[in-house]
Amino acid sequence: MPIILHIETRCVHMKGNEVKVTLAVDEVPRKWYNILPDLPEACPPPLNPKTMEPVSPGDLAAIFPMEVIRQEVSSERYIPIPEEVLDAYLQLGRPTPLYRARRLEKFLKTPAKIFYKREDVSLVGSHKPNTAIPQAYYNMKEGVERLTTETGAGQWGSALSLATSMFGLKCLVFMVRVSYDQKPYRKYVMKLYGAEVHPSPSKVTKYGQMVLEKDPKCSGSLGIAISEAIEVAAGDDRSKYSLGSVLNHVMLHQTVIGQETKIQLEKFDAKPDVMVGCVGGGSNFAGFSFPFIGEQLRRKSKDIEFIAVEPESCPSLTGAQAGKSKYEYDFGDTAGMTPLIKMYTLGCGFMPPPIHAGGLRYHGMAPTVSLLYKHNAIKAEAYSQEKIFDAASIFAKTEGIIPAPESSHAIASVIEHARKCKKSGEEKTIVFNLSGHGLLDLGSYASALEL
Repeated sequence: MPIILHIETRCVHMKGNEVKVTLAVDEVPRKWYNILPDLPEACPPPLNPKTMEPVSPGDLAAIFPMEVIRQEVSSERYIPIPEEVLDAYLQLGRPTPLYRARRLEKFLKTPAKIFYKREDVSLVGSHKPNTAIPQAYYNMKEGVERLTTETGAGQWGSALSLATSMFGLKCLVFMVRVSYDQKPYRKYVMKLYGAEVHPSPSKVTKYGQMVLEKDPKCSGSLGIAISEAIEVAAGDDRSKYSLGSVLNHVMLHQTVIGQETKIQLEKFDAKPDVMVGCVGGGSNFAGFSFPFIGEQLRRKSKDIEFIAVEPESCPSLTGAQAGKSKYEYDFGDTAGMTPLIKMYTLGCGFMPPPIHAGGLRYHGMAPTVSLLYKHNAIKAEAYSQEKIFDAASIFAKTEGIIPAPESSHAIASVIEHARKCKKSGEEKTIVFNLSGHGLLDLGSYASALEL
């Protein structure tokens, strides 16, 4: 039977022997989804560490713009996306495509159907612009001149550097030192977009100087880099701080991923049985899964299994069973400058080992993701660095895409579940978020795989 092509523009959907290519602008949501109204219980509020009372908008105004603060605590299920932000999303390549991993399925000899959402196709190669764009926009609207931030592997720093250049702001990035050295080209991406970049701990801030005085060879952590970025923002009334994960406003901005995925799966006539995403602070997993989780919570059903995958070396969720992590109030940074937030945490002083998945080297998990894990609405898995690079190698050879080390955690889980389907004969549909490409991580691949 011949293949029929309907060329309306560019996104590919296959059904039987028919291929449909569409621009699918209708797949891009006009609103962000906010999971707070649908959670099993109210999300515990951030606390002022001095008074131990819930923080007020005024407490946060020194580092965040008011619209971001409003979204952080909003009880609205859907929040409209401004036209300027929507235009930027379209310019940056939304909607991103959903693909069937047929070659991976064939390699694994599994009856499972595997789909992946390609957030790696953004201009900076990850999902991070989904929140960088609105955060830069809201700061610009309120007259802010500069944003400060931290970045682990550099994906978030690259995204915010791009977003600030689009809206006429300056950008100051503190990049965790181990990634600054392991992934040198990411800092050049940031600099090309006009950002100022420093390895963290740095000599630029008082806190960075204090850390270096104690340990001149400190490899750094996201907690330390957050402290440095907040110190600068709090001391300059022309600057604000921008965060790439953990907090609720970041989670809801990322839900463009899951909302698109829902529409695209319907065009494939596919219903997910398992949804998988890697987790560090939780943003790509939340953005991918929350629209599905919220619907499931409202229906009070458990049709889909949601799996958050983290490194064995930073087990903020999976470490709870072994007593390595606790669900409690903790600082989001190492210096104790942030409000206290309730989450699964390894402790704000935790110093993660220098693994190549720099974006997952965080001591805590987003409060919303943590609450869902507490209520068994999601599951968690952890994999070793060796396991995730083996999975990345399989994916590169079968699907032709070199994934980011962070995303390779999700791929390792997908392969594991697909192999279980082979043993059991179950024809499950497994969907995962390919949150970023690994083309700027080749040094890590060379080191891990001895290429």
